[in-house]
Amino acid sequence: MRLVVADTGPIHYLILIGHIDILPTLFETVFLPSVVREELAHAEAPTVVREWISQPPAWLEVRSGLVADHTDAAWLTLDEGEKAAIALATLVAADLLLMDDRAGVLVARKKGFVVTGTLGILDLAARRGLIELTEAFDRLKRTNFRYPPQVMETLLEQYRTGGGAAKTGP
Repeated sequence: MRLVVADTGPIHYLILIGHIDILPTLFETVFLPSVVREELAHAEAPTVVREWISQPPAWLEVRSGLVADHTDAAWLTLDEGEKAAIALATLVAADLLLMDDRAGVLVARKKGFVVTGTLGILDLAARRGLIELTEAFDRLKRTNFRYPPQVMETLLEQYRTGGGAAKTGP
C-alpha cells in the first residue's frame, strides 16, 4: 500500500469539482492531519467541502497531535496545514504528498518527498481512465484554483494526443 498524505488544497478542489472519489481508487487510503480537517471544516470553506468533511469516508484517515519542529526559515512561510501535512508525511514515511501551494511543495521536496497537486492527481486519474481530463479541467477553471496555464495546457495536449503523461507526480 502506498502511504499518501494530503494537504488542504487537493482535497478541497477535488470535492468542488466532484472528483474526490478518485482518491481511494488511486491510493486506497489517504492520511490527513487534523489541522487540515479543521481547515476543510472552517466556516469560510464552501458548504459542499464542509459537508463532505463532516462525515469523512472510510478511506480518509485523520491523524491528530502533530507537532513540527523546524528551524528552516522556509518553514516559517508555510501555513499550519502545510506544516502538519509535511510533519505527518515524515511520521508515516509517506510515499507521496498531495499539496498545491508552491512554498509547501518546495519545502516538502527539499525534505525528500515526492509531491503532486490537484493537476497531477487529475492527470493520473485520466491516464488510468477514471475521468475525462478536459471536463475535469473545465470544472477546475470555474473555481478559484490558481495554476500556471501552461501546465494545464501541456497536460491537456498530452492527454489529447495520447503522448504520455507529463512529469507531475506519481
